[in-house]
Amino acid sequence: MKYQGRSTTKRTGGRIKPSRNKRRSELGREPSETTVGEPRFQVVDARGNGTKTRALSTNVAQIADGDTAAEAEILGVEDNPANVNYKRRNIITKGAIITVDVDGTERTARVTSRPGQNGQVCGVLVDE
Repeated sequence: MKYQGRSTTKRTGGRIKPSRNKRRSELGREPSETTVGEPRFQVVDARGNGTKTRALSTNVAQIADGDTAAEAEILGVEDNPANVNYKRRNIITKGAIITVDVDGTERTARVTSRPGQNGQVCGVLVDE
């Protein structure tokens, strides 16, 4: 588990003596890094009484084109500004440009949802 509390070292390299122990609210998790492939999901506990559904891999996206929205198959990741290595690893994050099959034609779309947080890929078509 990742720890998202205060660091125990100063900028200068000196140590900070912790005034208390770690709290459960300060724990983090590794990124889910949603890939293109057979749909796999994971349900994790969220803060409070809720849960989150993480998409570990998916091959379906909800694509909006103006007023209409349709389900499309994801063919691959065209570009991902979050990390240069995510393109070759086919990892989908918010802002990624993906290639989708809409009505038998290949189109590009920008991802507007966070698949690792809400378990679905939503996007809008990009004009070429």
